[in-house]
Amino acid sequence: MSESAGVPQGSPAVGASGSAPAAPGAGGTECSGSAVGSARIAVKKAQLRASPRPKKLEKLGVYSSCKAEGACKCNGWKSQNPPPTPPPPTPPRAEQLVVVNLMEPCRSCSHALSDHVTHLQHVSEEEVNRLLGIALDVEYLYNCVHKEEDPDTKQVYFSLFKLLKKSILQMGMPTVEALESPPFEKPSIEQGVNNFVQYKFSHLPSRERQTIVELAKMFLNQINYWQLETPSQRRQRAPTDDAASYKVNYTRWLCYCNVPQFCDSLPRYEATQVFGQTLLRSVFTVMRKQLLQQARHEKDKLPPEKRTLILTHFPKFLSMLEEEVYSNSSPIWSEDFLMGSTGDQVPIHTVLSATSVARSAYSSSSPSPVESVGMGGGSPACKPASMLERSPAGVEKRRLAEPLSQEDCKRARVIGDIPMELINEVMSTITDPSAMLGPEQPSLLSAHSARDEAARLEERRGVIEFHVIGNSLNQKPNKKVLMWLVGLQNVFSHQLPRMPKEYITRLVFDPKHKTLSLIKDGRVIGGICFRMFPSQGFTEIVFCAVTSNEQVKGYGTHLMNHLKEYHIKHNILNFLTYADEYAIGYFKKQGFSKDIKVPRAKYMGYIKDYEGATLMGCALNPNIPYTEFSVIIKKQKEIIKKLIERKQAQIRKVYPGLSCFKEGVRQIPIESIPGIRETGWKPLGKGKELKDPDQLYSTLKTILQNVKSHQSAWPFMEPVKKSEAPGYYQVIRFPMDLKTMSERLKSRYYTTRKLFMADMQRIFTNCREYNPPESEYYKCASLLEKFFYSKIKEAGLIDK
Repeated sequence: MSESAGVPQGSPAVGASGSAPAAPGAGGTECSGSAVGSARIAVKKAQLRASPRPKKLEKLGVYSSCKAEGACKCNGWKSQNPPPTPPPPTPPRAEQLVVVNLMEPCRSCSHALSDHVTHLQHVSEEEVNRLLGIALDVEYLYNCVHKEEDPDTKQVYFSLFKLLKKSILQMGMPTVEALESPPFEKPSIEQGVNNFVQYKFSHLPSRERQTIVELAKMFLNQINYWQLETPSQRRQRAPTDDAASYKVNYTRWLCYCNVPQFCDSLPRYEATQVFGQTLLRSVFTVMRKQLLQQARHEKDKLPPEKRTLILTHFPKFLSMLEEEVYSNSSPIWSEDFLMGSTGDQVPIHTVLSATSVARSAYSSSSPSPVESVGMGGGSPACKPASMLERSPAGVEKRRLAEPLSQEDCKRARVIGDIPMELINEVMSTITDPSAMLGPEQPSLLSAHSARDEAARLEERRGVIEFHVIGNSLNQKPNKKVLMWLVGLQNVFSHQLPRMPKEYITRLVFDPKHKTLSLIKDGRVIGGICFRMFPSQGFTEIVFCAVTSNEQVKGYGTHLMNHLKEYHIKHNILNFLTYADEYAIGYFKKQGFSKDIKVPRAKYMGYIKDYEGATLMGCALNPNIPYTEFSVIIKKQKEIIKKLIERKQAQIRKVYPGLSCFKEGVRQIPIESIPGIRETGWKPLGKGKELKDPDQLYSTLKTILQNVKSHQSAWPFMEPVKKSEAPGYYQVIRFPMDLKTMSERLKSRYYTTRKLFMADMQRIFTNCREYNPPESEYYKCASLLEKFFYSKIKEAGLIDK
């Protein structure tokens, strides 16, 4: 395995056995000797910094401008020897440079070299040492420029060479000004991989999840020390890719990640923290292939505890990650990726020990020959009522789980939220895997198990598989796919006897239709036939059935959940289907309703109306991991149960009775009653009362102006007109509006904050009393009320 910058198709800088990173350059001892070159540079810098000060000045003199009297424009005799292009066959080495002294004349201006360092006489030792480090980095890059053969890489080295020389002349900090500052893309690769771990594996028991975390750590470490292929090599390997975009990222990588590993005078960044999905897509395929090849070649060198991890679980991890890397709709690359109730971020810089992963790779959708989807008609999805009833399940997880920081928690929290600190504390007390994730053995399923739990467990153990398949007129038929399609035709024909067999056969084998097939022991036991209309933003479900002897096992629910996940990945978020009277119950359980979210103009002419069938629709939420949704709900129920138990333990505490009344006390504050605060009671309206009338007026005026400027204040700006709301004043005995409050404020009616708050609250109370909850006015009242109390709290008129 070569470690030079010119390695074809990139190269792993850190192997499975943990080799060191490669230095930049294309050969030679310093420019490609991996950690050896880096160590040599560090040793030379340490030796030079330990030298006497005159020796340091001699070194810096050849890079500094002349300060002799007169108009000498010499910038150091080194500046007269820029790296030649093309490089000579035997380039000079930094170690072969002639030793100079301060009394020696400059080769460019003939002034003494001491005239080049007069400005350094009173500079601190720390600053001199910093400049010395830059000088050695200049010499290192000088060699790299001579030895590098790739023109793009050579140009970057030469630019950095000139930048560092300029930094010595100006005694400044080297800054790459021509490029955009990092980070270059959000979310970063590190954050995306962390989101992936939460998204797919947050439901696993802690020991198995630790294994996934270790795999993620290993992968991120590989990227940080991966040697990117040059733009010219990439053009040869993938001529159709975006060469310009890759060249920009390659230049950024050299300047900010690769060269600074060895030239520490340049600021260094981890590639996983400053690059995102774009760079990862450009290297992932080649990187995955070479990493797995290297792992197989070095398997005998691996310690036993690492062998299973790298040879068995790492390939599965990479396969699952690859699907998310190249997906255009994967939520792990969204900056709005939400947090879950459990799980920590991947601790990139922490070494973790873990056990094996008792879980198979994702196998829900492995498309077979399928043509692109076009336009046309469909047919109703009909099935017997008993076909798809109860189910329990097991599959890959689309989980949104990224822990928020403390500041995020505080910012996101609203009134009534449970503090995240308390959630994490409760989660740490839940240690029973069966209580959180459901039992591993189907025989242990409780009567309260989720509908799809048994199917999920069977998929996890490899008993059942899910595949999206379809017929094709352009590709050679796959025998297995054709057998499955025949099996699906038989299942649909048997379970949907009212449907003509010819009609079922035509649609199942129609290249415009696809079928999510459920495979058990190599044979088809169920499926959902559908047709996608990407241009219209919906999919029509045509047939849905499970063979009769495999019903009531949760397969129907799990099938539908897989179908939802498949469509989210393809950015289609609406289902439509015509259901007969027997199928309506099933579809309702799967989230379908008669309230169609798709505009009628979108589906009219694409699907047909059917007599005796009901059109039903389902809108998908891309933030919901449907195949693991019941697991998440189970977790949430367990959390709520624990929280209730904690609160009950506090409330049930018995306090001694009040004895103060026996001593003649007639009245005590409510908050002084023992245990009253533990129940969650808080005094209402408590806050500071402004004594200064002018200060009170100014504060209330500001609050009222803010309320009137709010976008939800429009219904309450003026008194309600009888013509617009007949009978309003028969229902509302004490009307109030913002115009009346402005007049009262102007007349100094509000002598206390309580009068002002009472009138404002009257507006909201009246609105809710007169209008139904689903009305726009009711919603405006709720939004404006929340805004009003936030302003009251900001002003300190009530406790926060």
